[in-house]
Parts: sequence; structure tokens; C-alpha cells
Amino acid sequence: MTETPTTAPVSATMIATANPATGEPVGSWPVDGAATVAAAVERARVAAQTWRELGFTERKRALQRWAAHLVVNVDEFCALISAENGKTADDAYLEVVTAVEHLNWAAVNARKILGPKKVWPGMMMANHEAVIEQRPHGVVGVIGPWNYPVYTPNGSIAYALAAGNTVVFKPSELTTGVGHWYADAFAAANPALPEGILSVVSGPGETGRALVESGVDMIAFTGSTATGKRIMAAAAARLTPVVLECGGKDAAIVAEDADIAAAADAVAWSAMANSGQTCVGTERCYVVASVLDEFLAELTKRVTDLRPGSGPDASYGPMTLPSQVDVITKHVEDALANGGTAVVGGPESIEAPFVGPIVLLDVPEDSVAVREETFGPTLTVRSVRTVEEAIELANASEYGLASSVFSRKRGMEIARQLRAGATSVNSPAAYAAIPALPFGGVGESGIGRIHGAAGLLGFTRPHSIARQRFMIPGMALLSFARTESTLSTVRKLTALRFGRAK
Repeated sequence: MTETPTTAPVSATMIATANPATGEPVGSWPVDGAATVAAAVERARVAAQTWRELGFTERKRALQRWAAHLVVNVDEFCALISAENGKTADDAYLEVVTAVEHLNWAAVNARKILGPKKVWPGMMMANHEAVIEQRPHGVVGVIGPWNYPVYTPNGSIAYALAAGNTVVFKPSELTTGVGHWYADAFAAANPALPEGILSVVSGPGETGRALVESGVDMIAFTGSTATGKRIMAAAAARLTPVVLECGGKDAAIVAEDADIAAAADAVAWSAMANSGQTCVGTERCYVVASVLDEFLAELTKRVTDLRPGSGPDASYGPMTLPSQVDVITKHVEDALANGGTAVVGGPESIEAPFVGPIVLLDVPEDSVAVREETFGPTLTVRSVRTVEEAIELANASEYGLASSVFSRKRGMEIARQLRAGATSVNSPAAYAAIPALPFGGVGESGIGRIHGAAGLLGFTRPHSIARQRFMIPGMALLSFARTESTLSTVRKLTALRFGRAK
């Protein structure tokens, strides 16, 4: 994920958003400084007791009312997403409904995953009851991105709320209006609940810094690896837990037994959808040589007619972050200068704020187009001799967010060898739409998980409780009153249970 920008129209006191395709203003909001952020965190802390004490059932009802409000008003919401982010109306709709799927899953499954659980105390402590209770951290600070301004932060917010936390959310300064609409929808759906369960603070990077340093009990961040590391370092001062979803340079592998037409269709969508501004979008593709020509023909057929734009017929929208156009230009020019070949498009495809689809063949592995996150509608394709070579190249990255595999017979086998947090077999990014699957990366792609049971558990801390139910005469092990006879009995039992290898 590219770094949240500081180039939005910001003054000392106001932040404004604009349509990235047309420059037309969308809205403006006050910049929240450290004092305002601290006040929001304090309101969240006050509201936390009420929200926690509602319990799983009432929290589920509140979250499902929120989901219903999002669905009933989806057209209005999608129009705002399209205006601030630039993505097509269809893409905005798919983002919202996928977020709603996650929201509902977290609400429905929170009790099952986070409810108190009794565990066997062991023979030595058999007179005790042992219980694990998952306690919410308290106030969670969420810093969201601009490329998926609803779906991505929702993966932290929905799960944090379902777990009993309150949330202070700082959206990207490029999609501030989306962040406010999303949070306001919760309040509108739940007018009887107190202020502060979900609130928004607005502003540039300094507002995010203030949130990190405000004393929140956990931080969930989506953005660049560099910024994620700075947040983690700042959080270390108070040992504040963090979950970081950072950059990716995701690879696809096309095996010799793949359905080539289906693989090309999936890779084309994964690489080009949302103008390539997708942290789990395919940026590298490794294709076994025996099917390379067929794959390139199918891919070219699907990609050539894609058109960026702002109208209803556009395949995808503009680059949301203007400076990303410079990154794309640098990567494409470097790839061609170092021996890569443009199969589709090239430097002439870049006409800010739009970038047409670009497919580059056999770009050197040490080039920036292969090593660094491009975050645009570009794709590098490389011929490999075997699937094993493809796995080695796919894993030779500092990043490890997601990946995809196309093979009729070996899909699961290949997937299990990839160094990534998630893999989709014979489809693009399916894991992102399945709420039960945890999501997150390894290496430079981040730490921790959102979504699924792991996501719910990550927004809580376990509290272990051991309750003595009755005394066992002569067996007071945790006491200065224990006797040698007691220890002799323990020694004999231990020898019987563990002293012989089976």
C-alpha cells in the first residue's frame, strides 16, 4: 500500500477533498489537532463501558442495524466514494457490499469466538475451574487508506467493535468524506447509543500521529511499510499493540496445466481493477514457458480494450493520488530501459490523471518494476521453465502480502509453498471476500491479522482465570504447608504419566 499522502488540499485549519478525475470539490472539514484527537479518544473511553456492557447480543443488533443502513443508502454512499476516490460506481458498490459481509460476519460470530471458554486444568490442578475470557483492549485507533476507503478500514473497525472496543477512525485526507459518512451511518442507525463508540478525526499525517500518541489501547494501520514502521516504533513507547497492513508486490503463478483463458481473465482483473491501486492486486506474473504464448494472447485480448475514465463506460477510474503517476512512469521507463518489452501500452499510456493498462514482458528481476510496489494498472510477465522456478521468484521479495495460483491439479500444492499471508487458487483475491479467512502479510507487508477468528481475537486480550472449586486434603501444592508425602505422591504420578516414551 502506498503511503497516505500529504498532498491533499490542506490549510492549517481545513482539509478539502476533490474528485481526482475532474478536480471538482467534494467537501471540506476542520483539521483535527492533538487536543481534538485527545478529546475524541476520551469520549471513546467513556463510551467503552456502555458498549462493552451491552454484551454480544446487543452489539450484534447494533452492528446489523448499521449494516442495514449502509445497504438501504448504498447509492448515496457509492456516489460519494466514486466522487472522492474516483473508482467506478460498480466498483464502489462491490466494495460496500463486501464490507457489509465482513461487518455481519463479525457481529454474528463474535460470541462463538470470544465468549468465555472452559479448558481442562490438568491432573495436578483438577480441583480448579480454568476459564479463558477475551477482554477488549479498550479504545482502538484506526488509520485507513484511500484506495479502498470503506472495505479496508472496515476490516479493523467492524471486528474491533464486535469484540467490544470503541474506535477512533482517521480516514485518508483524500477520502475524508467517505470516512465521515461511514461513521455517521453507525450513529444514524443507532440513535439511542452514546456518542463516542465510533468517531472520526480528520486531517493529514499529523492528525494520524496525534492519534497514535493519544494513549489509545491499540492501533490498526493500513498504509506504506515505511509509515507502518514509524507507527510501530511510536507504539513501542507504551507497548501499545498494533496490527499493520502494509505494501505488497503480489505474484501470480500460471502452471502448464492451468485453464489459460480463465487465468488470463483473473490476472487482468487483479492487475488493472481500481486502476491497479490494490494492495493485493497482481503486479508480477510468472508463466511456465510452454503456455506463455497462449497466456499472453488471452491476456492481451482482455486488457487491450480496457479504458480508464470517469464516465459510466470506464473500465476503471483515475489515479486517486496524483504523485502515483510519477511512480508508474519511473517503473515503466526503467523496465523498458533494462530490456523489458511492452506487450500492451507503454509510457504513452500515461496521461494523468489516467493510466491505460500496461503489460511488460521479461523485465529483469532486479528492476524497480519488479522489486518495488508500483500501485498502478501495470503488470510484469516473466517466462519460467518450471513451476518450481516460479515459486522461487515469487518468494524472492521483501513483501509477502498475497498471491494467486492457476493450476488444475497442483493449485493447493503450489499455494502451500508461497511466502504470503493469503493465496487464491484459480481466482483473483477470493480470500478478501471470505470473512472467515484472516488477512495480513509477512515481512515488509506487515504484522498481525484482521478478518476471521484471528481478527476478532486480535482485537482482544486473553484473561486467564483459575478458580479453586474445592480443597483436596493433603494436596496443597501451592502452599508452604505442603508435605513430603504430597510431593512423593506427585513424583509417582508424574513418573507413571510421563516417564515412559511411547
